Amino acid sequence: MRVNVNSIRQMKSRGDKVVMLTCYDYSTARILDEAGIPLLLVGDSLGMVMLGYESTIPVTMEEMLHHAKAVTRGVKSAMVVADMPFMTYQVSKKEALRNAARFVQEAGAQAVKLEGGANIAETIKKITENGIPVMGHLGLTPQYINQLGGYRIQGKTSDSAVKLYRDALAVENAGAFALVLETVPAPLAGFISRKLTIPTIGIGAGAGCDGQVQVINDMLGSFTDFVPKHARRYTNLAEITSQAVKTYQQEVCSGLFPGEENSFCMDQAVFEEFVRQAE
Repeated sequence: MRVNVNSIRQMKSRGDKVVMLTCYDYSTARILDEAGIPLLLVGDSLGMVMLGYESTIPVTMEEMLHHAKAVTRGVKSAMVVADMPFMTYQVSKKEALRNAARFVQEAGAQAVKLEGGANIAETIKKITENGIPVMGHLGLTPQYINQLGGYRIQGKTSDSAVKLYRDALAVENAGAFALVLETVPAPLAGFISRKLTIPTIGIGAGAGCDGQVQVINDMLGSFTDFVPKHARRYTNLAEITSQAVKTYQQEVCSGLFPGEENSFCMDQAVFEEFVRQAE
């Protein structure tokens, strides 16, 4: 059965943790889906970990659609959520709805994710009223990085904590089915999680959230530019991959690869006839 917004809401009501991972390609999507991960996020973080940008700001709608299509082709059970990139939903509600619809209609995603609180509540409402589920995102919002002045913890003062809480209520009231809390002090994230009826999904926001999300490249250790404090490496794919390609190179250079098991045969008589004709 396909995971949907009701499935995610029910997980909170049952007290089950919601697990989400980012995903950007077909092969990884198949692995994560078969492993039983219920939520896959085609995050605009792909700009950094897949495309080499310095931030998420340069990521375009077409780049997001390209990767979202690849992910949805590899999924049978998980719910796919796609990030709406910078300036694809801020200009007008009409444009936001049109772009959100492209993720559903063209890419096959089941929901979209928007960054912001009360300032985009009406946009969230517009999109959800037209049948497209929306996931919110508060705290450290990478698309606002120039305004925030860097990648900093959000909600550390009482005033900023109150604002963040009110933004969370605004996102919920606008119709979002879930809310990502990024780089928020754990006590504040826990408080918000208890107050909201929709599930919160934390990234650097402590264990009190209703679920957790990580960038898969951080978790697998394949992105080596830096390791965020909130990330835990469960393996070192960069090291494993490096060793594998070095072994491959050595075997090619020494003649060990390809072996007979990697090669295809030809009828000897046919080959001899070929040689006769060729010469």
